[in-house]
Amino acid sequence: MSFKNSPNLIIRNANIVNEGKQYYSDVLIRHGRIEKIHPNITGAYHAKNIDAEGSWLIPGMIDDQVHFRDPGAAHKGNIASESMAATIGGITSYMDMPNTNPATLTLDALTQKKQIAKQHSRANYAFHFGVSAHNLDIIEQLDPKSISGVKVFMGASTGDMLVDDPKVLERLFANVPTVLLTHCEFTPAIKAEENFYFQKYGENIPAEIHAQIRNKHVCFDSSKLAVSLAEKYATQLHVLHITTAKELCLFKNLPLNRKHITAEVCIHHLSFDDADYATLGHLIKCNPAIKTQQDKDALINALSNSNRLDIIGTDHAPHTWDEKHQSYFYAPSGLPLVQHALPALMELVAAGKLSIETLVQKTAHQVADLFRIKDRGYIREGYWADLVILRENQQHIAVKDQKNYMKCNWTPFMHKTFAYEVSTTIVSGQLAWHQQQLFLNCQGQQLEINR
Repeated sequence: MSFKNSPNLIIRNANIVNEGKQYYSDVLIRHGRIEKIHPNITGAYHAKNIDAEGSWLIPGMIDDQVHFRDPGAAHKGNIASESMAATIGGITSYMDMPNTNPATLTLDALTQKKQIAKQHSRANYAFHFGVSAHNLDIIEQLDPKSISGVKVFMGASTGDMLVDDPKVLERLFANVPTVLLTHCEFTPAIKAEENFYFQKYGENIPAEIHAQIRNKHVCFDSSKLAVSLAEKYATQLHVLHITTAKELCLFKNLPLNRKHITAEVCIHHLSFDDADYATLGHLIKCNPAIKTQQDKDALINALSNSNRLDIIGTDHAPHTWDEKHQSYFYAPSGLPLVQHALPALMELVAAGKLSIETLVQKTAHQVADLFRIKDRGYIREGYWADLVILRENQQHIAVKDQKNYMKCNWTPFMHKTFAYEVSTTIVSGQLAWHQQQLFLNCQGQQLEINR
């Protein structure tokens, strides 16, 4: 779309949270970008006014890890449905993972995804490129501006994307031209645990055993290997979805700009623990697994009180209700999370466990910084207007009483009533969600990678 033709917006009386500070101001949005930040904007005619009424205005979440299932698994989700749901959850930009069908292992597959997103995505988008044992030549020649990062499954994946050959890993870590993202779990140990519990329970392994099959040692050993390789080759490494207290020692308590090894934590590992398997079962089965309350508390503490965890993502990975209600070996791993992303995180703010300034830092600022996303992730004049207004859920509307826009039509938060809600989402200067209404003419833009 032409942003010159888009309507001007003024957000008034907002409590802006940005770069570690809170302050009240108006924000003028013109041609998709933030033109002016001032306590009392005047002289802007023909602009739509949105009164924030003192509510928080924050940069939209940039989600560094989603599985939107497009192409190849339309019954679970697609870019149109999941990006739309993401805007309701306060996500204005996302980076989609490569394990689709076909997997994003070739330039043609990457182009196909970009074309789908250009036509159907409601949020801004970028794509991670996948690794197999057979596409390193392509990876080494990639234009680093064309992708958000390169994703390797180090020990836990399906199909052709499992990479556990030491020679392949060494070459990858030495030559990858972008941020290298890794899923760290050690497959031989997982297989041994699966065999042990199969002998005990057969096909009907209880859901809570998932945390014991994919235990802290399985995660730590693989994460330690990734960190050691990154240290050897000075790789820009980003370890995804940390789940254990044990792994935290692998990551330095330093500001983002002073380290080349970073870590992400995901919403579900901050929201659930192994006690929740009793009520939710395979609905919270995911890889790596949700573990103990002690692990969850350690992650929250590290997020809030240190620089060991740099980014918060969702790892949104939808499956159908029927798929999730199969027996252990057949129930797929992954949770649908994007529609409730910021409200779920705001539970930590409401409980006094996380400051909203830190939430903004690790859902927006540092994501933009790490992935070198141009002109996004901050509330600054001249930057793209990717903005979210958060309000108190004064009517105490439960999640189960709200419409679910994700294709799979369920959520692990069905029993929750969140303290805060996303009342407005603006994507590249366009209203995407406002006053419980979706704006289907909103068109996300391809993220510009500035590396």
